Amino acid sequence: MIIQVNTQSREIHFDDQTYPCRIGRDGAVQFDDGREGDFKTPLGRYKLRYGFYRDDRVPAPPSKLTFWPIRRDDGWCDDTRDPAYNQPVRRPYPASTESLIRDDPAYDVIIVLGHNDTPPVAGKGSAIFLHVARIDDKQTAGCVAVSPDIMARLLSRLAPGDEIIIA
Repeated sequence: MIIQVNTQSREIHFDDQTYPCRIGRDGAVQFDDGREGDFKTPLGRYKLRYGFYRDDRVPAPPSKLTFWPIRRDDGWCDDTRDPAYNQPVRRPYPASTESLIRDDPAYDVIIVLGHNDTPPVAGKGSAIFLHVARIDDKQTAGCVAVSPDIMARLLSRLAPGDEIIIA
């Protein structure tokens, strides 16, 4: 399956349906112009790698894509100088990380996109996910986010090899 995101209209399209989505609060950016912490969604075509979910809040996703429960010490390295940059890590970690455990529901389901990961280029952005939208209607720090009901429609359709095109 190919998932398409239109960053201008802030819509996501799959299975011949179009839904609203959220993107980075400062819009979108070409990969070469993007940087860590710019609050922009990177344009491009990315593989859906795998996912995480909060098993204390939601059931295991009904998906052919691999999903793991988020543990209390799961994090994502965002330190551009660290060898684990743009990779999952266990916290506490000696470099800067983002916790995958959040008080809000945004990371109840996370799909890791193959952005800047083969290999990671320091400073070109980390932790670009497709995840559940926050309930406060805010845009993201660079990810693509959808409502819980849209995420539920999407999960059962996902399989290894699926891609997302962000344009």
